[in-house]
Amino acid sequence: MFLENTVNHKEQFGWIEVICGSMFSGKTEELIRRLKRAKFAQQKVEIFKPQVDTRYQEEMVVSHDANEIRSTPVPAAANIRLLADDCQVVGIDEAQFFDDEIVTVCNDLANKGIRVVVAGLDMDFKGNPFGPMPALMATAEYVTKVHAICTTTGNLAHYSFRKSDDDQLVLLGEVEEYEPLSRAAYYKAMLKEKVGQMDVDVEELSQQKKNTNA
Repeated sequence: MFLENTVNHKEQFGWIEVICGSMFSGKTEELIRRLKRAKFAQQKVEIFKPQVDTRYQEEMVVSHDANEIRSTPVPAAANIRLLADDCQVVGIDEAQFFDDEIVTVCNDLANKGIRVVVAGLDMDFKGNPFGPMPALMATAEYVTKVHAICTTTGNLAHYSFRKSDDDQLVLLGEVEEYEPLSRAAYYKAMLKEKVGQMDVDVEELSQQKKNTNA
């Protein structure tokens, strides 16, 4: 369980909070909740997101439940360091899309006494650690892993299964392209894909053999 720290004005340093999980797990919802609480407490808050994320609004961080908060899109992590001056709280959404410098930026901000709240996918659609997220989780004081509900089994899901055939790593999408799956459901889905690919390969080889013998 995450327990929100209170501001200690005698303490020189800030800290890093990471919210991670699969798609549809409520990462952005939790990020917005924490930032709105800080705003309500009259703290100076700035929110950033990668410029590539334009699924809902260009200048808003928006959850799948349509909860939103105004943000600043930036092309690179280094821009956050320049724009976050004189803040008490900095929020960063979709951190997996940033370059590796995001780790240094977050630590620099925390060392200046800023509370840094970061949300992002911990794994890509292949089930591999996503971008700078592992390093952020390692250096953060607080890590909260949230879960979606598996669309197949109804159990907790922490895999983001891509339903389309597009193999590029960064593919923005919603329920049309992705679904959250549990470990068992994800394993079966990936196995089915491999078997399907093997069937296609066998058919291609058979056709090539026929063409050769013709």
